[in-house]
This record gives sequence, C-alpha cells and structure tokens, in this order.
Amino acid sequence: MAVRKFFKKILKLLSLNDLFKKKSHVKLGLYGPPNGGKSTLANRVCQDWLGEEMSSVSHIAHETREIVIKEQVNIKNDKGKEITFSLVDTPGIATKIDYEDFLKRGIKKTEAKKRAKEATKGVIDSIKWLDDMDAVVVVLDSTKDPYSQVNITIIGNLQAREIPVLIAANKVDLKKSNIDLIKAAFPQYEIVGISAKYGKNFDDFYDKLVDFAS
Repeated sequence: MAVRKFFKKILKLLSLNDLFKKKSHVKLGLYGPPNGGKSTLANRVCQDWLGEEMSSVSHIAHETREIVIKEQVNIKNDKGKEITFSLVDTPGIATKIDYEDFLKRGIKKTEAKKRAKEATKGVIDSIKWLDDMDAVVVVLDSTKDPYSQVNITIIGNLQAREIPVLIAANKVDLKKSNIDLIKAAFPQYEIVGISAKYGKNFDDFYDKLVDFAS
C-alpha cells in the first residue's frame, strides 16, 4: 500500500509539471525578407479574426522597422480546432541595408539615413526576438529565387533554435509564382501557397497554422 501511494504521488507531481509546462499562450512570429508580404499577411489574419488591421504596408522595403505585436488572436480551422496566440510582425531580415536604396524611392537624404538606421536596428531586434518565439511563419515571395543568403540566414537561425516553422509562399496570384522552387529549397518544412493581398487559399493556411503552432 505504501509503495502504491508513493507512485500515485509521483504520477500526480508529473501531471502537475506537465500542466505548468504547457503554455496557455503562443508567440507566433512572422519572419522573412523585406517586401515578402509579412505585414499584408498580418493584416489579413487580424482582419479575418479581429476585424482590424495590424501593420502599415508599403511598396518601399523596410516599411516595418520595429516589432509590432497583436495580442489575443484566436483562430479556428475547419475541424473546430483552435489556437490563441500573440502575432508578432517583424522587420524584414536583410544582410545589407543602404540608405541609398531609400533615396531611389524619392525619400530625402536625412529621412533615408534615419530609415536605414531604424531598419538595421529592426533586423537585430528581429533576430533577438527569435528566442521568444514558440513558432514562426516564414513569409517568402514565391516569384523570387528562394536560394538567397537572407533566406538561408533566416532558416539557419530557426533550425539552430529548433523552432517549429511553416513557410507561407506568398503572391501566388502572380504569373511568376513558383512554389515548387521553394519546396525544393526547403523540403524539411510544410509549405502553403497563399495570396495575402487577395486572401487566396487561406482556409488551407489556417488549417496548417493551427496544426503546427498548437
């Protein structure tokens, strides 16, 4: 009897430990190179489930230069499974940021240098924040070559931290879209083709998102 009671206490303690280890809230990060569509995706998710936008969007790279967080985003898939998370929209990762790139967009020199400085800090912050992420959606422009130094840097950091990853191959509405190339580049990850701008294939995206992040 004493041995049985001892084992019951051990099992109860193990159950409590498992309970406290489970996170009641998931931090989901959106990562990727500039102009891949992270902020457009963030806005689409927030519009669908909260009825409001999250981030500003621009055709100019590095429009998002600071971490933006939207708390208590709750989504469901077609199977009735749901998840609540903090959505973290991060600045685009780049290996080089030059203020002259902003000048080419018609931005004045003083503002261009300011943006370049902010964008550089944003990249550093994005990498640091990986340590806080429970799961990450990597948003890639499916019209561009995925074999880039930036993409390899992002994926390498995620693999080193063993963070669950879902790749959103964005801009499938464009003729140059090539999801097969992204699948060939990153066969170790689940990949879903979407158009964040037009909301294409988002049922499949939400289904995969709930499964991999929960």
